[in-house]
Amino acid sequence: MDLHIGYEAVEPFELERVEAGPSPSPLPASGERGLRSDPKRRNRCSKADREAGRIMLDTQTALAAIPPEAWDYKLGNRSALEWILDQYKERNPRNRPIREKFDTYRFADYKERVIDLLMRVTRVSVETQAIVEAMKAAVR
Repeated sequence: MDLHIGYEAVEPFELERVEAGPSPSPLPASGERGLRSDPKRRNRCSKADREAGRIMLDTQTALAAIPPEAWDYKLGNRSALEWILDQYKERNPRNRPIREKFDTYRFADYKERVIDLLMRVTRVSVETQAIVEAMKAAVR
C-alpha cells in the first residue's frame, strides 16, 4: 500500500533516455537551415511499443529498456504507462473560439515531469507485479 500511496517519493526506475539529434528545418527567408525549438508530438499521442519496451514521447525523445512487467500492471484495461501517456497528450478542441482562447497546454512544457512520472510509475508497476507474483506463489 505504501508503494502506491507514496508513488511520488519512490526511486525512479532507470529507463534509457534516447535523444535524437536536433532536426533541421529550413528558414523561409534565406533558405538556410535552422533548428526546431519545439519537438513535434507524434500523432498527438506518444507511441508505446510494448514488444520493444520503448515509448516515443515526441520526434526527439524516447524512453527505452522498459521491462515487460511494467506493461503488465493494469489500470482497468490498459497499463499504467499507457494511462499516463493518454492523460498528458495534447488535444485540439473542435470549437475554434475555445481552441484559440483556452488551448494553452503544450506537452513540451511538461515533458520532463512526464518522464519523471513514467520512471516512477514504472518502478511502482514492476514492484507491484513482483508482489502479485509472490502472492500467487504463496502456499495457501
